[in-house]
Amino acid sequence: MVVRTVIVVMTMMAMLHFLAFRRLQTNSEREHFLLLDTYTLYGYLSIMQQDTKAAVMKRLKRIEGQIRGLARMVEDDRYCIDIVTQISAARAALRRAEEEILRDHVGHCVEHAIASGDKDDQREKIAEIMSVLSRADR
Repeated sequence: MVVRTVIVVMTMMAMLHFLAFRRLQTNSEREHFLLLDTYTLYGYLSIMQQDTKAAVMKRLKRIEGQIRGLARMVEDDRYCIDIVTQISAARAALRRAEEEILRDHVGHCVEHAIASGDKDDQREKIAEIMSVLSRADR
């Protein structure tokens, strides 16, 4: 599973590297694209794509409602299997949100690292992705 994931990530990165500069048309786009993400204690300075952010926020608000519903189910002593079924649905919704954010990360932050040519930054991004994917398997 991990080996397949690594191959998929590496393939995606190679494709992004190839396509990165072909799609940029103006100098300001190129300059923005080449800015390296700077790590801070508060996260990366780059921002999530606006359409992705809106979709993720919408999904998280729905998940928040699911969790509140789960708490009510427990308080109301609902049937255990119904509660477990709803927990499974909330977990699946969180996984979809995670996938959307990771897709944005690869298409935005990792793409910046590839285009920058900074090998250390590229290695750091790969290590981050591998760490996240290995935690997801647990």
